[in-house]
Amino acid sequence: MNDRSLCHLISQTIQQNPHQRITFAEYMEMALYHPQLGYYAANHGQIGARGDFFTSPHLGQDFGELLAEQFVTLWRVLGQPKPFTLVEMGAGQGLLSHDILSYLQRYHSDCFSCLQYVIVERSAAFVVEQKHRLQLWHSSLQIDWRSLTEIDPNSITGCFFSNELIDAFPVHLVTIAHQKLQEVYVSDRDQAFIEILDQPSTSRLTDYFNLVGIDILTYPEGYRTEVNLAALDWLQAVSDRLKRGFILTIDYGYPAARYYNSRRSQGTLQCYHQHSHHNNPYLHVGTQDITAHVDFTALERQGEQCGLENLEFTQQGLFLMRLGLGDRLMSLSQTEAKTAHDIQTVIRRRDAIHQLINPMGLGGFGVLLQGKQVGSQWVTSG
Repeated sequence: MNDRSLCHLISQTIQQNPHQRITFAEYMEMALYHPQLGYYAANHGQIGARGDFFTSPHLGQDFGELLAEQFVTLWRVLGQPKPFTLVEMGAGQGLLSHDILSYLQRYHSDCFSCLQYVIVERSAAFVVEQKHRLQLWHSSLQIDWRSLTEIDPNSITGCFFSNELIDAFPVHLVTIAHQKLQEVYVSDRDQAFIEILDQPSTSRLTDYFNLVGIDILTYPEGYRTEVNLAALDWLQAVSDRLKRGFILTIDYGYPAARYYNSRRSQGTLQCYHQHSHHNNPYLHVGTQDITAHVDFTALERQGEQCGLENLEFTQQGLFLMRLGLGDRLMSLSQTEAKTAHDIQTVIRRRDAIHQLINPMGLGGFGVLLQGKQVGSQWVTSG
């Protein structure tokens, strides 16, 4: 069984540690990203209607097509550069890539002719699926698969973008115990994982709360939450590789003041398994997704330290409506459906659009746009 063999490997890692423990971030890294047994390696097909969760691109082409409209605007703001490089980070099954490229090729051939497309993907299985789905463009467009480290510093003019990527970055768990900040470590006993509290593994955890303006030591005893240091490192790496252009981040999360609300006393960590969710990350190891909400204040503050400008932070529903989703919904309502099949098609698409903008679901996702060397142009044209 995958989960037992992965549990054994995690236990070995714990035993090899001088303190017989690892941080929760190390545990989550192995559970999700172990090259052979991690969730994203061994269970890459568990996304979509029959899987553990679905994302906006699974609801049809509207999401990708409207993102394509946004990219055309960004291309024009930059002065229509050639090449204009789109870097999709965490492309999953390649659905979003396919919808973006199809739309640009059909409706914005001028932008498409300047396009260079790069995919940054950790899962080898997803890369195989992406290459198959995007094979239509192998002869007409330069599509490259690279890691961030394979992209040269200060080399990209264009836009780095991601959809539901950062929520799956490994997080540190912290808690307040005896009026001190303590970190949650993972150990094992009697073939089961247990949690141990001790002083933080790095001073960066304290620095993080200073960065986002949260006085964590005033929070009540037993308060528990997450810290996504990996997101800060990721944004630094992306910013270093961006010469001029944008970073567009779409994910579920909150500003820091809402994220670290004292009433959210057990954090945001969630696990997804066969379209059900719970908060026990030690079940179904390697066969369930583990996520935490994104702290958008941290991305904004880290971006400022990396030389980025915070251009816009909004909700996905408002973002898509501004790009024309309302017009699409209006057009759909005026469609004359004459057969039962046509009626069902219209109903399904209308339902999908409503899901994209539902403020209690996908429509409430955060959308953060950051820029580098684009300030005055964005004020004029954004």
